Amino acid sequence: MFEKGYNAADKGNYYDAIKYYSKFIDIYPYDAEAFNNRGVAKYDLNDYDAAIWDFNKAIEIEPYDAKFYNNRGLAKSKIRDYEGTILDYDRAIEIDPYLAATYYNRGNIKAEMMDYRDAVLEYNKVIAINPFHSEAYNMRGVAKGQLEYYIGAIYDFSKAIEISPYFVMAYYNRGMAKDYLRDYTGSIQDYSKAIEINPNENEAYNNRGLAKSNLGDYLGAILDFNKAIDLAPNEAKAYNNRGLSKFNFEDYIGAINDYNLAIKINPYYAFAYYNRGLAKYVLGDKLGACMDWSKAGEIGDYDAYELIKQYCN
Repeated sequence: MFEKGYNAADKGNYYDAIKYYSKFIDIYPYDAEAFNNRGVAKYDLNDYDAAIWDFNKAIEIEPYDAKFYNNRGLAKSKIRDYEGTILDYDRAIEIDPYLAATYYNRGNIKAEMMDYRDAVLEYNKVIAINPFHSEAYNMRGVAKGQLEYYIGAIYDFSKAIEISPYFVMAYYNRGMAKDYLRDYTGSIQDYSKAIEINPNENEAYNNRGLAKSNLGDYLGAILDFNKAIDLAPNEAKAYNNRGLSKFNFEDYIGAINDYNLAIKINPYYAFAYYNRGLAKYVLGDKLGACMDWSKAGEIGDYDAYELIKQYCN
């Protein structure tokens, strides 16, 4: 039964895996590995509370297996029990100080808690144990980016790509870091590589469109935003971004139509109201512009009030 459970889980048949492990546990109620594996299957089905129950049982039977604490920490992180998560990761590392996966997971949870400096330290430990851990380089780059250390971030994304040349998110993230450094030509190259690997990466099209717009290639930007919208028609920001490019292309009616669509998807999209107001003002609709800027300010874009002072009073 144990082997059947393992094989079922390996094929992604998690319900069957749980069934087989449960039958095995009925016969061998003190097998910690069976509880752990059943917990992993429940985790993969997003049944985190039930998974934690199984990991608790595994730990009760075998309290010195680091992976049980690591797995319980993962499940606790999904229910946002951050304190419990970190305690479990700490205990796993206390048992096995060379368990790279736990340092990686602890880095991820610290990044989720916006403790990016500590996250970087955790990823450092992962890389010291396993210098070919491309995900750790990628996530360390993300944390460095949040700390506005973009050159260091680019180094990490480049290392991730060196290890895993088809790592889509590393190209995407490196493109974003280059955007912050205003290396738009470089970012376009990275987004293009991400799209080459995964043609359905809508965010890469969106960001490449923004980079093209920053270089004054508004038509190329519009084509990228079109593709992003085709792939994710309910993403308001792509309509807003396409509207910006149309505005810069002096297609003010087309820009307003896109801002309308962005606002229809997200009625609290302050930037879309702000931008629509600009387009309306250029077209001579002062009242409509002032109403949009008022709405933008009401939602939280306080720069809109400066436009109201300048153009509406």
